Amino acid sequence: MNGGRETEIKSLEYRASRCRRGIIRMIRSGGAGHMGGAMSCMDIITALYFHTLDVDPENPKKPDRDRFILSAGHKCMAQYAALAERGFFDASFLDTYGKLGTRLPGHPDMAKLPGIEANTGALGHGLSISVGMALGLRASGLKSRVFAVMGDGELPEGSNWEAVSAASHYGLSNLTAFVDANGLQISGRTADVMNMAPHEARFEAFGWAAVTIDGNDMDEIVRTLDRLPFDPARPSAVIARTVKGKGLAFAEDNAAYHYWKPKEEELAAAERELDDAIRRKEVF
Repeated sequence: MNGGRETEIKSLEYRASRCRRGIIRMIRSGGAGHMGGAMSCMDIITALYFHTLDVDPENPKKPDRDRFILSAGHKCMAQYAALAERGFFDASFLDTYGKLGTRLPGHPDMAKLPGIEANTGALGHGLSISVGMALGLRASGLKSRVFAVMGDGELPEGSNWEAVSAASHYGLSNLTAFVDANGLQISGRTADVMNMAPHEARFEAFGWAAVTIDGNDMDEIVRTLDRLPFDPARPSAVIARTVKGKGLAFAEDNAAYHYWKPKEEELAAAERELDDAIRRKEVF
């Protein structure tokens, strides 16, 4: 990497650590939450909001903005943390998570927060919404792009593959789907619950251009984003191999942290680990 690129990657890694700390801030507020998947996809969402997406916190509804859809809506703490870090709302909102009347519900709600493009959480719907948005943007003559983040645990939903087929049929090169492939879901290993591998080959078979990357390697994520679209006539799929609970050593690759209701000592340990990570990365 050249000096400018290296500085940007370190800056993004620093922001990702701050966003992970925001997730734990919300856990402290609400007492529980879908932590594991929020942590695994945090590097992807950070790179999107701070490197790629054409969005404006001062004008969140500008017509030519890029669209981001979090299909795996239970990972919403990752998006909330990124939106706060990007300036869409004050970070103090994070302290209302899990409270009565909060604008940060357990799944994204476009009526409650700026920067949320669709209500998601019923797994398998986000990609269909994204396909419709990509078609609409193209019909409007806009160059805006649509990015969806899915979980590997939601891939067995049949509606995903109807959307995959439609995106291929219409040649939606303005659409990119990230699969947060952390290998775990609430009931265990995805390979044991319903094996959808090989993911890349499956998307390719449906007519997409697909790659597999390390989804917790910021440099690789950014290099991949800079290549989009992989094919000017096809939608792009990025199979991002990630680690559930990434950033907390005691939680990594452990299905028990899919939904986490921590004891005080566990929460305090998480805060210390992430505070240390931020201090290590804030000088770049």
